Amino acid sequence: MTSKNIDIETTDGPCDSYISWPAGRGPFPAVLFYMDGIGIRPLLHKMADRLAAKGYYVLLPNMFYRRGPAAPVDVAEVLELENRASLMDLVHSLTPERVVRDAGVFLEFLTAQKEVRSDSAVGLTGYCMGGGMVLRTAAHYPERVSSGASFHGGGLATGAPDSPHRLVHRIAAQIYVGHGDQDQSMPPEDIARLDEAMQNAGIRYQTELYTGALHGFAMADLPAYNARACDQHWDRLLALYRRTLKAP
Repeated sequence: MTSKNIDIETTDGPCDSYISWPAGRGPFPAVLFYMDGIGIRPLLHKMADRLAAKGYYVLLPNMFYRRGPAAPVDVAEVLELENRASLMDLVHSLTPERVVRDAGVFLEFLTAQKEVRSDSAVGLTGYCMGGGMVLRTAAHYPERVSSGASFHGGGLATGAPDSPHRLVHRIAAQIYVGHGDQDQSMPPEDIARLDEAMQNAGIRYQTELYTGALHGFAMADLPAYNARACDQHWDRLLALYRRTLKAP
């Protein structure tokens, strides 16, 4: 594979990003990878590389770029109680408007790369806060997104007027949502609300409840990591992309 760090210019400044793609002959279908709230770190690079090894050109942007380039992350320190307020401040700095605006820039970037297939819409994947970004991106750019997956996404279907579930009627992509059955960021009533919204919208979707899984189950560097659930998430994600992106 080939991988490197790059800056993508946005209206709010440069977004430091990581790209990874196969060593073989392209072009390749593209994947936009939305990080979790912990931020960019070696684990996410490895996950992007794993996708690239399956035949995809993967873009992993630092969604916190407005606060500066990604710095080394001490996961244990970030999760300490006294640092929780600063973490949530970062997460909440990503307003829906900013997410949608950034998504347009990232999709344009992917379209412009010679290694990316011009005849294929983009696949999305997102974790934690990235799950909502997947739904927003698919809803605002329906003609450019073929599929999207959310894993332990939080706040996907709340009572807020800007909740992501209120946009699903605009989605044309196939959607997969993997919930942890012990994830407090998506209680049963919110899961039911999201399912109802997608069913009423008539979109192609699948939701799945991962048994014994906490918020963050797919992240091997988090205390919530669940190896069985993580393996299941890879199975579901790659199956979705095989159906919709058709890697060489």
